[in-house]
Amino acid sequence: MNKETYKIALDGPSGSGKSTLAKNLAKHYGFVYIDTGALYRTIGLFVSERGIASDDVQGIISVLPEIKIEMKLENGGGVVYLGGKRIGDEIRTPLISKYASDVSKLPEVRAFLLETQRSIARENNVIMDGRDIGTVILPDAQVKMFVVASSEARAKRRYAELCEKGVETTYEEVLADMKWRDANDSGREIAPAVPAPDAIMFDNSGLSVEDTVTEAMKIIDGIIKK
Repeated sequence: MNKETYKIALDGPSGSGKSTLAKNLAKHYGFVYIDTGALYRTIGLFVSERGIASDDVQGIISVLPEIKIEMKLENGGGVVYLGGKRIGDEIRTPLISKYASDVSKLPEVRAFLLETQRSIARENNVIMDGRDIGTVILPDAQVKMFVVASSEARAKRRYAELCEKGVETTYEEVLADMKWRDANDSGREIAPAVPAPDAIMFDNSGLSVEDTVTEAMKIIDGIIKK
C-alpha cells in the first residue's frame, strides 16, 4: 500500500461480530483498530457510577465536562482510559450496554467524542467499528461494510463471550437486550445504526470467525487494489 491513509468502516448491530472482525483485520493489514463502542460504553459507565439514570438527558449532559476520557494506542489498538484508569470488561455488561445505547443518542455526547475519533483516523491507517462510522464519523472511508447476523446468532455469541469473561447473565437476558438495543439504535434520530448508501452488506450469520475474516478480506482487497 502507498502512503495514502486508509480508512475501513465497519458498522452493524450489537453482537454482529464486527469488533472481532475489526481486530483480526487490523492485525492482518497492520492498521490501528479503534473500538468506538468502548468510548460510549465508558461514558455510560461513568454516568451509571454517578447514579444518573440512562434516560436523564440533562443529568448526563451536565456531567460531560467532568469526564476525562482518553483513547491511547497500545500494541496497535485503542485502549480507553477514564480518569487515568484503564477500562476493561466492566463496560461489557447488559446494564452498561443499555447506558451506552441511551447516551449515544445524545448529540452532545456524540460531539464530545467525535474529534477524538477523527483525529486518530487522520494520522493512521485505521479500522473503526461502531454504528455510524460510515455515515458520520468517517464518511470518506474507502471501505464501508455493514455487518449483520440474526438476533439469535448474535445473542449466542455475546452470551458465550460474557460467560467466558465470568459475567453472570443468561442467554434470554442477552437476547432481550440485543433486540431492545437493535430497535433503540436503528430508530434514534441522531446517527441511527443504518448502512451508509455506499456500504456493502455483509451477513455472517452462518460463518465462523475465520471464514468471516476471509470473506471480508476479499471485499477489502477488491476495493483497495483497484
